[in-house]
Amino acid sequence: VAHSHLLESLPAFSAQAVCLDREEEWAEESCCPVTSEVRPENVAYLIYTSGSTGRPKGVAVTHRNAVAFLSWATETFTEEETKAVLAATSLNFDLSVFELFAPLVRGGSVVVVRNALHLAEEKPEAEVTLINTVPSAMAQLVRLSAVPPSVQVINLAGEALPETLAKAVYAVPTVKKLYNLYGPSEDTTYSTWSLVGRNEVPNIGRPLTNTRAYVLDKYLQPVPVGVAGELFLAGEGQARGYLLRPELTAEKFLPEVYGPEGSRMYRTGDRVRYRTDGVLEYLGRVDFQVKVRGFRIELGEVESALRQQETVKEAVVVAKGEGAEKRLVAYVAPKAGATLEAEALKASLRQRLPEYMVPGAVVVLEALPLNSNGKVDRKA
Repeated sequence: VAHSHLLESLPAFSAQAVCLDREEEWAEESCCPVTSEVRPENVAYLIYTSGSTGRPKGVAVTHRNAVAFLSWATETFTEEETKAVLAATSLNFDLSVFELFAPLVRGGSVVVVRNALHLAEEKPEAEVTLINTVPSAMAQLVRLSAVPPSVQVINLAGEALPETLAKAVYAVPTVKKLYNLYGPSEDTTYSTWSLVGRNEVPNIGRPLTNTRAYVLDKYLQPVPVGVAGELFLAGEGQARGYLLRPELTAEKFLPEVYGPEGSRMYRTGDRVRYRTDGVLEYLGRVDFQVKVRGFRIELGEVESALRQQETVKEAVVVAKGEGAEKRLVAYVAPKAGATLEAEALKASLRQRLPEYMVPGAVVVLEALPLNSNGKVDRKA
């Protein structure tokens, strides 16, 4: 489906072309709904995610999963808010599912650009009402004052949302709402959501409608409120599994111990804890735990402490070396107009963290490298 003047720009194809500006060619076609044999359990699309072995995993998402996700979206966002949604994410990244279908299922528009940072170079003709992107990209847009004045709602997902960025987003005069969204592709784009308050430290909120979230220990037993554990997800958003990877599917999609008979839950690998008010706090990746000189350290906790420094915009911490030579190295980027001193940062961290969690080296960069999806590239 296109306009006739765009056909010559398309690659060769064998499908029938329907031109919207040639009404005489399709005016006699039937207006009756097309009969479809697609069932809710059929696969709607595949999203490939990176694997620890370097071999991408194809997540098979069903029509039932996608409809459940979009049902939540139409409950949560008004028609005015999804009137014109920016589509800036690669189709290979599941944020694009929201950008394309959340507006289209209710008659809204999709405003397509190369990437979110394109807004800093050229303003789209349509008045964008909602931006759905990753925090790294949004930080750049805020820094460049490139958020269109028509934008009312901003969704941030794919990375931890720093408190400093949340405040910077709300400093944009036209922004009325900021959502912090969390979820793996294996649970259909978003699993939990939080409408971030203007003076609130961001959290990942509560499960979506028809999603169940469990915080369990290594024995798959529930941990008490306030105690950290691994997040497991179940419900209508849970994908079928990995394409042609039955062993990996069985490893990651386990029987749902506390749910309906025959149901499954997805092991996220993320450390979280429940607050007394039922809200989930994200603490980092289980596999981001390292041992340095016998101490078990959660890298996400060190990164969080760094981001709370007034002059730090973004931070990544890694473990370098082996054995007795192993140490923590922090890579930090300053806020606009700020300067960072490595020793001053380490001294400040000592006020918050035990000595063994303070990085042995701090590397200051102008900006942290991003991958093609706009996330911080930890492998760079």
